[in-house]
Amino acid sequence: MPMLDMPLAQLKTYTGINPRPADHDEYWARALAELDELDPQAEFVKADFSVPGYLFYDLWFTGVGGSRVHCRFVRPEKIEKPAPALLQFHGYGGNCGSWNEKLSWASMGYVVCAMDTRGQRGQSEDRGSVGGSTQSGLIMRGIDEPDPDKIYYRNVYLDTALVARIVMGLDYVDETRVSATGGSQGGALTIACAALTPTLYKAVPMVPFLCDYKRVWEMDLAVNAYADIKDYFRNFDPTHTHEDEIFTRLGYIDLVHLAPHIKAKLQMHTGLMDNICPPSTQFAMYNHLTCEKEVVIYPDFAHEVPREGGDICMQFIVNE
Repeated sequence: MPMLDMPLAQLKTYTGINPRPADHDEYWARALAELDELDPQAEFVKADFSVPGYLFYDLWFTGVGGSRVHCRFVRPEKIEKPAPALLQFHGYGGNCGSWNEKLSWASMGYVVCAMDTRGQRGQSEDRGSVGGSTQSGLIMRGIDEPDPDKIYYRNVYLDTALVARIVMGLDYVDETRVSATGGSQGGALTIACAALTPTLYKAVPMVPFLCDYKRVWEMDLAVNAYADIKDYFRNFDPTHTHEDEIFTRLGYIDLVHLAPHIKAKLQMHTGLMDNICPPSTQFAMYNHLTCEKEVVIYPDFAHEVPREGGDICMQFIVNE
C-alpha cells in the first residue's frame, strides 16, 4: 500500500500530539453561552435565480462579533411534512458555490444551506479586529491576542453552530434529520458543527483540515494551507521560545480536542497520500470520536476525493 505518513495500522491508533489547553472545556462552554445570548437576525432574501419547483434564497444572519454571514439556501417549493436538511461547508479561501450544485439534494426533498465562511471568498464579512500577527493565512489570526476568544476560527466554528440552529428552527425542517458535509476546511467545519451541535444527525467530513497542528509542523508540511504556522515562527518566534505556548493556544481550535463531543453518526473520507492535511492528523481526530463512526480510505488519493466519494456520502446521509 502506498505510504506518505504512518502505516495504516498505526494511523488507526494514533491520537495526536498537539497540546490541549487546560481550560478547553470552559473555553467552549463560554463560547456556546455567548451564542445562546445572540440574536442572529436571520433574513431570507429571494434570490435572482429560479428553477421550477424550487425556492432560492440568500440567507443572512449575524454571528458573534457582529459579522453578517451569508448562505445560499435552496428548498423544494412544496414541502408536505418536515423535510431533512443538509448544511454544506466549503474549502479554505473558497465560497458556498453555485445554485445548481445544491439541486441534486433538493430534488430528493432536502432543504440545503451552504455557508460562506466569514472573511473568505464569499459574501460573509469578518468584523473581527485583532492585534498581533496577521501576516498571512487565517489559522494564526488572533493567536497573539491576550484573549483567546479573538482567535479567528473560534468565531467561524460558532457560525457553523448558529446556522445549524437557524435551519433546525424552521417549521418545515425535521430538526432530527439535519446533516452536514464538506471537504478540507469544509470537512473541518463539518466536525466543528457536529461538536457544537449535539443534535446533528449525520456528519461527513472529507479530508478534514485543522487537526493536530503540531503534527503537521513536525512533518514539515506547514506549507500550502498550513503555511502561516511556519511563517509565524520564522517571522515572530524564530528560536521557538514560545513554541509550547503557541501550539497550546492552537489547541483551542484543534478539532482533535472537540471530537469527543460529537454525537452525530460520522463518516470520514481520507486519502492516504494527502500531503496537505496528512492522514495522521485526520485519524487523530477520528480516533477521539466516541460516536457511531466509519472511515472511507482512498489509498492512492491525496488531498482529494474521487467522484465515487460523493455517491458514498449521499448514500450514508440518505439511508437509515
